[in-house]
Amino acid sequence: MTRVDFYITTEASDRARPLLACRIAAKAFSLNNRVHVHTASSAEAEQLDALMWTFRDGSFVPHAKADDPLLQDAATESCVVIGSGHEPAERCQLMINLDQTVPRFFSRMERVAEIIDADPERRAAGRERYKFYKDRGYAVTTHNL
Repeated sequence: MTRVDFYITTEASDRARPLLACRIAAKAFSLNNRVHVHTASSAEAEQLDALMWTFRDGSFVPHAKADDPLLQDAATESCVVIGSGHEPAERCQLMINLDQTVPRFFSRMERVAEIIDADPERRAAGRERYKFYKDRGYAVTTHNL
């Protein structure tokens, strides 16, 4: 059964959640996990794609947007995939959800990371997602950062 982790940060900036998503993706990728980052829109996917290049000095996380034709290349087979509205082609060990709703394909993942910041609207949406998972019997762990 899918394990769900909520990462709660007290920051409210628009950059806090994507930056934390990059950190979680980098850690999971370093452990040889397949990672899918689910965003709410193609604009968010573009922003996250740009941030993946610059979020940490001296490191690089191989990544591509889900609609990138290069994903068909075997050399990019193991990279972090960023999608909006795209269901992952393969089973992933981790999906990082940056959308305000639960993606319909979440149960195909071994683990889901939900990132909640201090913005009142995003926090309220996060509570609804938490309730969704708990009501369906998923193991949910909260990490206060």
